[in-house]
Amino acid sequence: MISAADLTRTFNRNWLNPLAFWLLAAPGIWLIWQWGLLLTGHPNALGFNPIETTHRFLGDTALRILLLSLAVSPVRDLTPWRSVMKIRRRIGLAAFWYAFAHVLAYLGLDLLIAAGMNPLGALAGLWDDVAERIYITLGMIAFIGLVPLAVTSFNAMIRKLGSANWQRLHWLVYPTAVLAVFHYGYMVRGEQLSPWVHGAILALLLAYRGFKAAKRTLK
Repeated sequence: MISAADLTRTFNRNWLNPLAFWLLAAPGIWLIWQWGLLLTGHPNALGFNPIETTHRFLGDTALRILLLSLAVSPVRDLTPWRSVMKIRRRIGLAAFWYAFAHVLAYLGLDLLIAAGMNPLGALAGLWDDVAERIYITLGMIAFIGLVPLAVTSFNAMIRKLGSANWQRLHWLVYPTAVLAVFHYGYMVRGEQLSPWVHGAILALLLAYRGFKAAKRTLK
């Protein structure tokens, strides 16, 4: 008779990574499907402004997956599910790729089209946005913070940097997440609850990380 432990080991060994991949890819697949419906004249969920819907959806997805990546260590520490660490890197990379797509959608679909497909005009629009809109500035800094984390997320880079240096570099994820939450909050504004929910989740994750670091220091 197959035990629950055997089933868990089989799942973690054979199914965890593929399942994580498809779950993380699902928002992107859904968005591509909606654009396919739009371009073929079928009803879709992109609304009256598909461009704005697209880059906001990508940004929201990037932020939520980034918060999910920060929750992996607490899940490992507080539950019996140790194997969740196997997918932490995959989750972090997914956050980066959605953020990258968010920036591309903003630059390509929003600014470039607004500038009449003139790249110089799009760059001028970007400069104006960065100078005049605080949430654009915060978002760009947050994205730049994600770049070195994504570039160094592979085993070869961990070996090259050394474990201690790599861990110090990847502490950047915390200020980057703070900037991303503020970017989202400034962009949404108004009476909406969602920025507060995202901020509360991040605050809990940071508090747990701080508690864990303090506990190590006191030992």
